Amino acid sequence: MMEWLAEARRREKERTRLYRSRAAAAEEAGDGVASERLNGLHADEQHHLSRLSARVMELGGPLEELPSGLMEGVGVTGWEESAREEEAAEVSFYESLLELASLDSTTRSIVEEILESERRHLEHLGGKWMPA
Repeated sequence: MMEWLAEARRREKERTRLYRSRAAAAEEAGDGVASERLNGLHADEQHHLSRLSARVMELGGPLEELPSGLMEGVGVTGWEESAREEEAAEVSFYESLLELASLDSTTRSIVEEILESERRHLEHLGGKWMPA
């Protein structure tokens, strides 16, 4: 299970960096609507990362150092199509995690919550679906 949680953390960190990079590009282009939507997605993905990191620590696992900062060459043009494909992949990933027999009830609950958020991302391409 720990290897799956580590993979989930890597994926979520990549999403946070990507959405923040796209939001910065939208801000630079003067597209406030896209910026707001992308920042909402970024906030949710950051929340997912935090929840997964906390769970790894609760289980006594190590936290892998993950890359930070904005991604080079990321723009805002065509972001919705790309994001839809990326979010569909995230939904599939979390659905596959729920099939693991090794998930304890606490971890399963976290994965279910993240999956619900990822499904909303896919449907709305916007964020702020995670509870505070």
